[in-house]
Order: sequence, then structure tokens, then C-alpha cells
Amino acid sequence: MPARAQDFPSREVRIVCGFAPGGTCDLLSRMLAEHLTPIFGQRVIVENRTGASGMIGADSVAKSPPDGHVVSLATMAMHTILPEMPGVRMPFDVDRDLTPIANVANIYNVLVVRPNAEFRTVAELIAHARANPGRLTYASAGNGSSQHLAAELFKRMAGVDLLHVPYRGGAPAIVDIVAGRTDMMFGNLPEFLGQIRGGGLRPLAFGAPRVSPLFPDLPRIADTLPGFEIRNWFGIAGPGNLPPPIVARWNAALRQVAEDPVFQRRMTENAMEIIVGSTEEFLRTIAEDRRRWGEVIRAANIRAD
Repeated sequence: MPARAQDFPSREVRIVCGFAPGGTCDLLSRMLAEHLTPIFGQRVIVENRTGASGMIGADSVAKSPPDGHVVSLATMAMHTILPEMPGVRMPFDVDRDLTPIANVANIYNVLVVRPNAEFRTVAELIAHARANPGRLTYASAGNGSSQHLAAELFKRMAGVDLLHVPYRGGAPAIVDIVAGRTDMMFGNLPEFLGQIRGGGLRPLAFGAPRVSPLFPDLPRIADTLPGFEIRNWFGIAGPGNLPPPIVARWNAALRQVAEDPVFQRRMTENAMEIIVGSTEEFLRTIAEDRRRWGEVIRAANIRAD
């Protein structure tokens, strides 16, 4: 029988995070679960199902009953990058087997450099790279990762040649920048906060249309490269064929969370921007970003490992 909105939720609700505890995906999932529990009147828990760039977790949601009790914390990579990446074999059809419900958060990239880097601005970095083509290195969490794509977009817009050093995950990449073994890295601001505050990394510029509330004196990359903006987003998606009344129930609950001052404060403290909107807006964002990153992938001839 089709699920009805008035029957939801009738039991525990699960948010599936495709990444390990401690990261941005996990943090946001747990914040949402905590604030959704009183709204739904049922316990909301987080299940970490890791592996294959988040595909294992998303696949488990795709195979769940479409009744709203199991959803994924949808990532930009899952819905826009992986479907466009040559060499990626997804175990499900992301458009058919998942139902986007609402976007939740924007997380903008920051460009960080090793603490003893000789360049202190984006303009100086570009000048240094042009004077030393192919000598400056940038780290990423792996070939085809969002960090890789952000740097390739930067290369194209700045007209510079940089050497890619891919790692198996973001943590070892950060370790090597702190140690001075690589020069620079793009990534979500939350994952760099500890090292920035501790002096292990130097933030060069922010990849957002506005200044960072946490670092108001940090310039924007767009001040040097007009139009440069790198954001990752996280949303909520359910299984395919999720009934519209349940989509609407979830969307309304997420909007209620977004209006909570405590949630708003916690999001700001963790360098996340709340962007809960309509399902239609989420679908447009997915389509626009898939086109954008598909162009970067093809221009840089990127393939999955």
C-alpha cells in the first residue's frame, strides 16, 4: 500500500551518512537528527555506512522502502560529480532510485597553503605559479574528488599549471600540507578549522560570494578571479518513488529545523550556511551543478581511479 503522510513517522527514523564519524557529513547528520527528533515525535538516529565515496550508504537508501523512515544525507558529489565521472560504476541510478527532498547546507571551500608559503595572497600565488609552471603542488582527497575539481577550476580560471598530488582521503592530505610536503589545497572550511586555528595551515582566501562569518578579514578568491565560487552542499534524499506527501512532510520538518536559533548558531560555529528551500529548488541546484562539474571533468580529462 502507498505510504501516507499521516502515517509518517510511525517508528524510528534513520539518516544514513555515507562517511565515517567525525567528518562534516557525520556532524551535520547528527545535528539534524537531534533537532528532528522532537519535531517528528520519533527518535531520529544516524547510521554511518561508509565506503565507495558514499555509494554504499546511498545504495542502502535506494533499496529501502519508500516510506520516509530511511533517508540519506545527500552530498553534492553523489548527485552531481559521480554521475559525470568516467570510470565510476554506480550500483544504482541516482536520478531514478533516489528522491531529492531538500537542500540543507552550503559549505564553501577555502584555499589553504603550507604555513611557510612565500605567497600571501591569491595574486601572489598566481604570479608564483606562472613563474614556476608545474612546480607548485596541490593536494586532494583523491582523483576526481571535489578538492581535485576545485583546483582544476582554479587552474583554468587563473591560467596556471599546478601539479596534482592525490591522497586516499582528506586527513593524510592535510597532514602533508602542515608538514610542508605539498603547497596548497582546496577543501571545505570545517575540515581545516582546527589546523587554521592552531597555526598549522594558513588560509589564503575564501571560495564564497560573501566573506566568512568566522574569518571576516579573509579575502574572497573572487576578489582576484571574478566569478570563482566553490561550494559543497548537503541535503536530504529518500528512496526512489517517495510519495509527494512524505516529501512535503520532510521538507516542512527541515524548514522548521532551519528556523531554530540553536541550530542556526551551531551551523555558523561549524562554518555551514543554512539553505533549506523547496524540492524544486533542490532539483534545479542538482541539474546546474551537474552541468558545471561535468564541464570541468571533461575539460581536465579526469577519470576515477
